[in-house]
Amino acid sequence: MTARTQDGSAGDVDYGTIGAGYSSHRRPDRRIAQFIAEALGDADSVLNVGAGAGSYEDAARGVTAVEPSESMRAQRPAHLGPAVDAVAEDLPFADGQFDAAMTLFSVHQWSDVRAGLREMRRVTRGPVVILTCDPALVRDFWLYRYAPEVLDTEARRYPAVEELGAALGGTCTVRSVPIPLDCTDGFNEAYYGRPEVLLEPAARQACSAWSFVDDGVRERFDKSLRHDLRSGAWDEEFGHLRSRPSYEGSLVIVRATP
Repeated sequence: MTARTQDGSAGDVDYGTIGAGYSSHRRPDRRIAQFIAEALGDADSVLNVGAGAGSYEDAARGVTAVEPSESMRAQRPAHLGPAVDAVAEDLPFADGQFDAAMTLFSVHQWSDVRAGLREMRRVTRGPVVILTCDPALVRDFWLYRYAPEVLDTEARRYPAVEELGAALGGTCTVRSVPIPLDCTDGFNEAYYGRPEVLLEPAARQACSAWSFVDDGVRERFDKSLRHDLRSGAWDEEFGHLRSRPSYEGSLVIVRATP
C-alpha cells in the first residue's frame, strides 16, 4: 500500500502544505484540453487518476475521479462531483470498468509508477492517456539558467516516456503538446514568455518541483532573474519568446491502447 502524508497525499508531495492556492494558478487551458479530448476519443466513461481539483475533466464525458489528497479534493468545484479517496496503485474498480482513463500532471508524484499504470490498464478497456513532461527535454527551458535545481528535480521525478509505454503495453504513441503564450495552466513552462510571473511566490508554489528546493535557491533565483530583467539581459537572450504564439517544450501526451 502506498504511504500517505498527513493530508492523505500519495507520493512525494504533501498537498496539504502546498496545495492551498493550487486551483488559482493551475486553471485548465482550453487548448491543452483539446489535445486531451482528442486522445480520449468518444469514450463515455473515463477514469481520472490523481485528479486533483478537477482540471481538464470537462474535456471528458462521464468522469470518475480518484484523488488521495484531502486538500485537493476540497478544492473541486461542485459541478464536478466528489472524488474517490484512493491511490493509483490500488484502484477500487472492477477489471475493464472504464472506456478510457487519464492521468494529468500526476505520474511523477506516484510512489510506484509501474504499479499505478498497471492498475489503470486493468480497469480500462480502451486508451490510457497520460499528460506529462518528457524528462529528457525538461532542462532545455530557460529556467535552467536561473534555478537548475528545480529542473534537475523535475527531470528526476518524471518517468521516461519509454517507461510509461512499457508499463501500459499495447500500442503507444507520444505527442508533443504546444504550450500557448497565454496558457492559463501555470506549470513552469507556461511562463516561457512571461518570466515576471515566476517571481510571484504563489505562482512558484503551484509548481510542485519548487517545494523540493530550499529558500537559498528561491532567493538566488529571484535576485538573478530580477537583475537580468532590469538590465535587459533576459530579453537580449530570450526576449523572442515574449511574442512566440506557442512553445514546444517538454509537455507531451502519452496514449496507449490495448
